[in-house]
Amino acid sequence: MKVGMIGLGRMGEGMSRRMLKEGIEVYGYRRNYAKAQEAAKSGYITAAADSLESLVQVVRKQASVFTKDENLNAPGIFQLVIPAELVEETINELLPLCVEGDIIIDHGNSNFKDSRRRAERLSKLGIAYIDCGTSGGVYGLERGYCLMVGGANTAVSTCAPIFRALAPGIGSAPRTDPTTRATSAEYGWLHCGPPGAGHFVKMVHNGVEYGIMQAYAEGFNILHEANAGSAYIKAGDAEVAPMENPEDYQYDIDCAEVAELWRRGSVVGSWLLDLTADVLRGDRELSKFDGGVSDSGEGRWTVHAAVDLGVPAPVISTALFERFGSRRLGAYANKILNGMRAMFGGHDVR
Repeated sequence: MKVGMIGLGRMGEGMSRRMLKEGIEVYGYRRNYAKAQEAAKSGYITAAADSLESLVQVVRKQASVFTKDENLNAPGIFQLVIPAELVEETINELLPLCVEGDIIIDHGNSNFKDSRRRAERLSKLGIAYIDCGTSGGVYGLERGYCLMVGGANTAVSTCAPIFRALAPGIGSAPRTDPTTRATSAEYGWLHCGPPGAGHFVKMVHNGVEYGIMQAYAEGFNILHEANAGSAYIKAGDAEVAPMENPEDYQYDIDCAEVAELWRRGSVVGSWLLDLTADVLRGDRELSKFDGGVSDSGEGRWTVHAAVDLGVPAPVISTALFERFGSRRLGAYANKILNGMRAMFGGHDVR
């Protein structure tokens, strides 16, 4: 099997290397051709293309050998491993080069509504679009990638060898019921439904991730501040509620060690906690971070979907709004509060 990969960042390279191990030839393209050549020299891809046109040509040529098609019009499979904001532009550049039967797989975090629209648009041209929500990040090379797939049955079946190569495999987690036949989900990939379903499931996956990460962050923050009573001084400050029992909060807790502890036998253990422990071990005060947390869109879309469906999602919603607050997007509102308090009660500005 031969594929063309567009986007050779750390994630794209990792995906390519896993496919190469399973005998899939990967022809890669990125706008920085020198970087693509480096990837080829390192053995991370089969060969590098200097343009989309040359990528399509080499994939078709290789596919034609496979299919005995001498007209170089053999359908190809093209994987997009690029930011969501570049997907539409890239498809528009790729489309004039496509032929009927081509398959485009979007591994990015596109909005599921965009994926549905793209699939409908391309299907009219005889081109299949598969939305493949891909989780694993830079660790996917070793751990494998969790794949949430949406698309037409025929196209997904054609690409099943790709998904099997990328997924973690049956041994990555204990089987829930070892007496039954293993499903693709137990190997680490799932055909979630028609176009858009893969990115819908990935969207919710990332919303859940927001909530879990926020819970860890808040818990460790409480532990970090658990010694505040030791430095507490009663100042008779009417602007700040006093700490009622400072003696209750005089624990100098080592958050890095707690993270290590919770990784072992605790019900809150997880890979995210493993990563947290790594970060804390290297920098207990997290001095290289400024506390501003970005959101790439999936959290917002999950909240939108919850509203549309009438489904309560307070944890995910709060986690999203906390990210907004971390970037001081609420600073003006807080100034309004300062102003009102100063006007009605003569309160000091803090």
